[in-house]
Amino acid sequence: MTKETIDVIVIGAGLSGIGAAAHLQKRCPSLSYTVVEMRDALGGTWDLFRYPGIRSDSDMYTLGYNFKPWTHPDSIADGSTIRDYIRETAREYGIDRHIRYNHRVESLDWDSRKARWTLRARKTGTGEVVAIESRFVICCAGYYRYDQGFTPEFPGRESFRGQVIHPQAWPENLEYSGKRVVVIGSGATAVTLVPSLAEKAGHVTMLQRSPSYVASMPKAGTIANRLRKYLPEKAVYALTRVAHIGLAMAFYSYTRARPEAARRFLLKQVQKQVGTDFDMKHFTPDITRGTNGFALCRTGICSPSCGMVGPRL
Repeated sequence: MTKETIDVIVIGAGLSGIGAAAHLQKRCPSLSYTVVEMRDALGGTWDLFRYPGIRSDSDMYTLGYNFKPWTHPDSIADGSTIRDYIRETAREYGIDRHIRYNHRVESLDWDSRKARWTLRARKTGTGEVVAIESRFVICCAGYYRYDQGFTPEFPGRESFRGQVIHPQAWPENLEYSGKRVVVIGSGATAVTLVPSLAEKAGHVTMLQRSPSYVASMPKAGTIANRLRKYLPEKAVYALTRVAHIGLAMAFYSYTRARPEAARRFLLKQVQKQVGTDFDMKHFTPDITRGTNGFALCRTGICSPSCGMVGPRL
């Protein structure tokens, strides 16, 4: 087993890992560092997930890096565009030269006597184990299990004659045109997946356990696209980023200060989209069971160009 010493180890070469490495280079240029990545490509979630409609669940002016302007006209971006943004950042800042691909972290141990971490990683191609000693470790591994997404046990599943697919392992050439599809769940993945499936599938049903608050907003970066006519890109990005963060904080404060008014506002917006004949129970969380969260659905609740943005509260 080989062993080496370095100042900082960053675990994960996704959006957060590349961002952490960039900040480290700018603020602590004298420190040596490496990025260890389990897979053979950078991008994390935005490289792994390839299901139809994959896009950001937050606007890219707040999800993106504060040091690298998001210049795409869409505020809510698809997965491939975000992946390109991460790759461009890594290449522009030279971070790609510090990434060790196919290194699966197996253990991380702290030695108080030496004040050092020892990370052990296995090279997935050869099985060789390497040990890296460091002063600091920044974990940007996310919260997904990348080798196998969580799948509940459904009694009777073995007798189902159709296909059961996990979005994390979406087959590249899956043909679902004209077929009847059920999407289990109504969170971020479902909100982005269902509209895309509806373009080709014969019928799509979203099966949800409990409703969430949903609102409709434009997919394009309205504020930024208007400012671009008058200001340079860096100024546009800075102002738009502040505006988006400010609006999110203001709305969050409003929901805390006046929850019933916020509830009426959100449900009224949905009613305008689905019409008066729709049973609103499907979009009305049961407040007696606690806060279920909310999602902001960009460009329309059932539109093929729908996206999603917003944290769960």
